[in-house]
Amino acid sequence: MKNRILVFFSFFLFIFHIPSIYSNPKKITVLGTGYVGLVSGACFADFGNQVICADIDKQKIEQLQSFYIPIYEPMLDEIVIRNAKKGNLSFTSDIDNAIQSSDIIFIAVGTPMNEQTGDADLRALKGAIEFIARNLIEYKVIVIKSTVPPGTCAWVEKFLAEECGIEPEKFSIVSCPEFLREGSAIYDFLNPDRIIIGSHSSEAFNQIYQIHLPLKEKNVPIINTTLGAAELIKYVTNSFLALKISFINEIANFCDAIGVDVKTIAYALGLDKRISPLFLNPGPGFGGSCFPKDVAALIKNAEKNNVDLQTLVAALKANEKQKEKPFEKLKKQFNNNISDKTIAILGLAFKANTDDIRYSPSIRLIELLKEHNVTIKAYDPEAMKNMQKIFPDIYYGTSVDDTIKNSDAIVVMTDWNEFKNLNWNYIKNEMHENSVIIDARNILDGQELKQLGFKYDAIGRAFLNSYKYKRAGCFLYNYAMCL
Repeated sequence: MKNRILVFFSFFLFIFHIPSIYSNPKKITVLGTGYVGLVSGACFADFGNQVICADIDKQKIEQLQSFYIPIYEPMLDEIVIRNAKKGNLSFTSDIDNAIQSSDIIFIAVGTPMNEQTGDADLRALKGAIEFIARNLIEYKVIVIKSTVPPGTCAWVEKFLAEECGIEPEKFSIVSCPEFLREGSAIYDFLNPDRIIIGSHSSEAFNQIYQIHLPLKEKNVPIINTTLGAAELIKYVTNSFLALKISFINEIANFCDAIGVDVKTIAYALGLDKRISPLFLNPGPGFGGSCFPKDVAALIKNAEKNNVDLQTLVAALKANEKQKEKPFEKLKKQFNNNISDKTIAILGLAFKANTDDIRYSPSIRLIELLKEHNVTIKAYDPEAMKNMQKIFPDIYYGTSVDDTIKNSDAIVVMTDWNEFKNLNWNYIKNEMHENSVIIDARNILDGQELKQLGFKYDAIGRAFLNSYKYKRAGCFLYNYAMCL
């Protein structure tokens, strides 16, 4: 159902655009052209504003000026090209001029995790602030959309006033965190659950409120709060979702141990209105640019304030352990002897509809397979170029057919729609005898695969291989899931 909504929304977005309600469009500069910056800039332009997307990466800017989108995000190319042709959206590497030309400056640079300390790496943000500081000729509203630890906005205010000697009347700081999911970022921007605006300046709040008015017309709640609260809301949101994922993954492992179907458990659990069914899909652990770094950064920030966030520490530990589950299940199917086997990996991105491989569970699977003299073949609709930078020495298929040919096992690691409707009769004939399927995303019909003669296992569904299940057939399973 969600995919149908996104397809319909994509068609609607291509034909129509959200009409501007402004008689006086705002002049906006967005610093950073990654997922957040490019999506935000394009959507604000679609609202009728004059938007400049600026970046120090000249190659990326040249690509954007030529209408080449350097990241994969559904619907992004349509909205970028449309607004660039209309003149609402432009791209530049001249940061100084971009700042001077706008009234509102959004900072959307990366804040990756420091691998040594776990803290958020704020060097790019500090660089952006320094650019702004030397161009604050007149009043600007500075909006930090990057995910930053609580207290960062207060530091920025102090840095500009005390270190740079800029009069407080020339700027206001706003925290307006993003809640965009990679793979559905355009949809999320235009249909948010809420807008968070942290500021102690009524003038700055009103300006940021105004540019979000098209969303207010959809009855989206706009929350006015403090800088620190706005910063913390983003971290707490992602950390809670990470907790939820680690929780259902550990329950899935327990289900495997006692012969219970985790899908039935998750379905029943999600019907509780206090819990909801979202983020209760067991799998090989979470990855991506947000959850791992945001949870780690919140833990470190709490430690600096003498608070021990034990549940989040456990969530990260559980997630790292979960990334090894597909490999463990694969070894079990081959009686712990996978040497000289050919393993086909379907899916390299950390989730579907993106080319992002940051902290992807597939990375850990490839690392483990490389330790065991295994021939690795991999395929992903969008993420292979990125994975080749880490593992240039494995085989990357041109298609699913090419990748699975003459393999001993398939491990499904990403829930791309392409992998949900494969011709398994054909695949069975293309693979070696006694072939194995490890469905790490629980997107396949295990009953069908077993009937075709595959050895099959999934996360939290080992009951399919149990003696009781073989005797009872699938009656109880179908009854539980279809009521």
